[in-house]
Amino acid sequence: MTNEQITYLVFGIVMIFALVFDLGLLSKKGKVVTIKQALLQTLFWVALSLCFFVFVWVEDGKTFALEYISAYLMEWSLSIDNIFVFILIFSAFNVKEKYYGRVLLIGILMAIVFRVIFITAGVALVHRFEWILYIFGAFLLYTGIKMFASGDDEQEKDPHDYPIYKWIKKLIPLVPHDGEGKFAVRENGKKRYTILFVVVLMLAGIDLVFALDSIPAVMGISKHPMVIYTSNIFAVLGLRSLFFLLRGAVNKFDYLQQGIAIVLIFIGAKMLGEHWINQWLSKELQVVLSLGVIVLCITGSIIFSIYKKKKGVPEEVEDGSINL
Repeated sequence: MTNEQITYLVFGIVMIFALVFDLGLLSKKGKVVTIKQALLQTLFWVALSLCFFVFVWVEDGKTFALEYISAYLMEWSLSIDNIFVFILIFSAFNVKEKYYGRVLLIGILMAIVFRVIFITAGVALVHRFEWILYIFGAFLLYTGIKMFASGDDEQEKDPHDYPIYKWIKKLIPLVPHDGEGKFAVRENGKKRYTILFVVVLMLAGIDLVFALDSIPAVMGISKHPMVIYTSNIFAVLGLRSLFFLLRGAVNKFDYLQQGIAIVLIFIGAKMLGEHWINQWLSKELQVVLSLGVIVLCITGSIIFSIYKKKKGVPEEVEDGSINL
């Protein structure tokens, strides 16, 4: 077996055991996930991702390992944007908290399947038409500039108005309740699908929309399928625990969006100027530079958000009231 095949094999085995461990020992069906449990699960997935980074370093070399960890951090930071929308969807459809874990799990597993298909198609296109990378670069540059310039005063769109929800309503017979935790029920002799089923489909669909940004961004770091697949899947699998950990604090990161935007602008510009950059910088140095920019922008924006309160925003306290 080649080093790459061994890496894929180890990755598959680790994923199977990790999911069994996460679901069997760290999660309990129908139970509300506490902050402590969410923290343990988040640390578990992050530690597992870092262990895989060490394995890739030993098995495939330093350059591949640095590409992987850069891509993983890129995906992990972009996944925080998913959490904003996930919170909005759960709230809009009045999902009971005890169902959050199961709905998130199934939605995320579906999202992984969609991402694998999306990545496979993207890698094949880039392999055949390398100039597509310039389109990806221009798209990331545009997205980053637009994200950086957008203000927090923009009103969030109601999930009921999302095109994916309108599409689901047209194709699938629905009932306006959660079926007491079921995804489908029988009413008047006909099978109908509950709000929980709708939310699962929306989570998977919304994640695929976010993948339109994140996967091209990862391709700006590495074009190797192994790096793209593993970094994406590790980041997405950690999304469920990250949701429970950050859902009460995610709105505190006022400047995270700007940090992510700068990273997208950097990756987009790098993709557009790759021909000239390759003449001046080695591949390894480019990867180290990308990793440094990602870490600096994301951690810097989070730290700045924590210590810099925006004017006119009241401070929340634990009982749900506000201090004016």
